[in-house]
Amino acid sequence: MSRLSPINEDSDTEAGKLLAETRRQLGRVPNLYRALANSPAALKGYLQFRESLQSGRLSSKLREQIALVTAEVKHCEYCVSAHAFRGSKIGISDAELQLNRRAASSDARVAATLALAADVARSRGAVTDQSFGAARAAGLDDEELAEVIAHVALNFYSNILNHFAQPELDFPRTVLLND
Repeated sequence: MSRLSPINEDSDTEAGKLLAETRRQLGRVPNLYRALANSPAALKGYLQFRESLQSGRLSSKLREQIALVTAEVKHCEYCVSAHAFRGSKIGISDAELQLNRRAASSDARVAATLALAADVARSRGAVTDQSFGAARAAGLDDEELAEVIAHVALNFYSNILNHFAQPELDFPRTVLLND
């Protein structure tokens, strides 16, 4: 049971309007967003950050892969389930999703990016020279590196909210990997 009351998008409030817009964009309103809508300011900030990053250089596929590895590192089953579901919907194979959860990939550039994202999530940004060097060697420039950090931060925010709010899982369950 959720610790925060889920907000309905049918209400004629700022939160209701933000949730209705979320439904228009995503085709659904995840329970995470319903919990966050208890504070319209918090929901609006989250949605604006997310929307801003969507216009960046990282592909939608890579954004989902970063979200997935961040959720796995932060032990957020709700977020792992959501991003595994979304990843499969945008064409990431089950085998690739399993690799991504371990900060790996069949693509060397993606693997270096995910290893960096996992290191950022684990170390709160104090990454090793090895993961930074591997990302550079894989061709990530300063803009892409900054976006990777921003995506980890966005997803860490949702991981924290899910750990706190404990919303009902509304995606097919994906069990966390063992450490």
